[in-house]
Parts: sequence; C-alpha cells; structure tokens
Amino acid sequence: MPVTIYDVAREAKVSMATVSRVINGTAVVKDETKKRVQDAIARLGYRPNAVARGLASKRTRTIGVIVPDVSAAFVAEMVRGIEDIATMYDYHIILVNSDSQVEREVSLVGTMWEKQVDGILYMTNVLSQEQINAFEEAQIPVVLCSTEDPERRIPSVNIDNYRAGKDAINFLLDKSCKNIGFVTTDEGESVVADRRLQGAISRMKDKTLHVIRTGGGRYEVALPIIRAYFEQHNLDSVIAASDELGLATIHAVQDMGRTVPGDVKVIAFDNTRLANMVRPEMSVIAQPMYDFGAVSMRLLTKLLRDEPVDNYSVTLLHNIVERKST
Repeated sequence: MPVTIYDVAREAKVSMATVSRVINGTAVVKDETKKRVQDAIARLGYRPNAVARGLASKRTRTIGVIVPDVSAAFVAEMVRGIEDIATMYDYHIILVNSDSQVEREVSLVGTMWEKQVDGILYMTNVLSQEQINAFEEAQIPVVLCSTEDPERRIPSVNIDNYRAGKDAINFLLDKSCKNIGFVTTDEGESVVADRRLQGAISRMKDKTLHVIRTGGGRYEVALPIIRAYFEQHNLDSVIAASDELGLATIHAVQDMGRTVPGDVKVIAFDNTRLANMVRPEMSVIAQPMYDFGAVSMRLLTKLLRDEPVDNYSVTLLHNIVERKST
C-alpha cells in the first residue's frame, strides 16, 4: 500500500494538519517538529500527492505552455527558457501543441483549466476574440510569449516587430539593394509576420517592395512559390519572415543556378540553428528566443505571487547578425 499523510503523522507523532503545513509551507512550524516530520517522510519514503496538495492549497505548481508547433526550432529554444525559470521557482510545465488551429487553442485553454494549472504561457500566430474570451472564462493568469496583442489586453513579451521590419529594409538599402522582396505568410496567418511586413513597407515609402505570400510559412510549400516568383521578377535581395522561409529562399535561388549573396542577398528573422546550418550561413534579425521564454515565465511568476509588475507588455531588444548570405 502507498504511504499516506496519515502514516507520516503517526510516525512523527503529530497531526495530519502539521504534516500538511510542513509539506506546503503554509504556516510556521517549530524546527524540532518540522525535523521530526521530515525524518518520518524520509524513513517511510512518502511522496505527496500533487493533486491533493493542489486542492488544499489551490495551487498545483504547474504551468500550461501552449505552442503552435512543438517541433519548431524557435519553440524549442523558447521552452528551454521557460523550463529554466520554472524550475528556479519550483514550477512544472505541461507542454501542448495546438497545430496553429484556433479551435484547438481554445479547447486547450479549457483542458488546462481542468488540470488546475496555476497559469498559462501562450504562443499563437493570431490572437482572436474567441481566444480572449477563453482566457476570461478560465480566470487563469495568462502571459503571451512572442505573440502580439495590438490592444495590450494581456501581459506579453515580444520584440518591436514593426521596428525590426524597418531595420531589415535599412540593412539592405545600405548595401545598395534596389529590388527587395519580402517572403512571408498569407495575410492574417501571423500577426507577428504581418507587423514585420508593415514596418518594412513603411520604410520603403515610394519604392516597391515585392511581397511573396507562402501560405502558412512551411519550407516545402514556400520553396516552389518563391522559385516561381523569381522566374518572373529580378530581385536582388530578400527579407524572410522566418529562418525556415529564409532557408527556402536560399534553396530557391540556388535551384535556379543563381548564387547567394552574389545574385541575391538574403536576411531572415529569428536566428535559430537553421541559420547556421544552411550554406551560405544566413544573416538574421536575431530574436532573443531563450529570453522570450525566461522573461515570460518570470512575468507569470510575478502575477502568481502578487509581486509588483512595472510593465505588463515587455519589449525585448532585437539585433542584426550579419553572415555570408549578405
């Protein structure tokens, strides 16, 4: 039979309430009594039931992390940041994949509520009113991670994607590029990608920016679309809304017998491992992906612990890392 809190109380010759206070740290217990309880726990090999503790303390020490694609390199680095800070503050994470489907994302918020998570870190391509309603119904603290809420209704951590789009254009204009393309998702597919494009367009002013839409932004879908566009347009440079689209752009150019950066310069957003794995190595507008996760998790712990919060919409810095593709 599994060891219960009753067994520990009997072994330590204290009440079950005292054992609970020692385990949960909910009240001051004399050092001598505390040691007796801890010794009894060690001798009996007692493991507290997390669900039972959650019911008693109204805290399960778990955080729900909802991401659009758990296999993406961007997500992997972000989750590492989340997990490191979660461990530091004694939280465990439940990681789930939404496949970028709004219905599934809304359903997962309900699932997290059923699992009695203390808070949610949420990454999505598009934030809809349906999702906002789900947060309000669940009444669980939520922090957006690398996701924009234009109305700033929900705490979030991101870069200034509009500014980053302008910076990418400036970078190519400084290299005397004239025919610039912007490879991105379909309009409305990603609020972050849309903001980057808006920033780029604002900097071009009266000049033409060639916008190449590639559906959901997957390499295998984007590659033939980009190649077909290059067959009809003479571009000398491209900004890609992600490393994956940047990789597709480089391969499309090379498939046509042209060179990067000799014929076409390429710069992408993110700075995941893909940027270093492709040849030539890809220049990037680098995002602090680990910090997205770490800062988001720290902001959530502040909300859960009722600590002062100076800024509910945190903007992290981006920077340009030039490599051989430009």
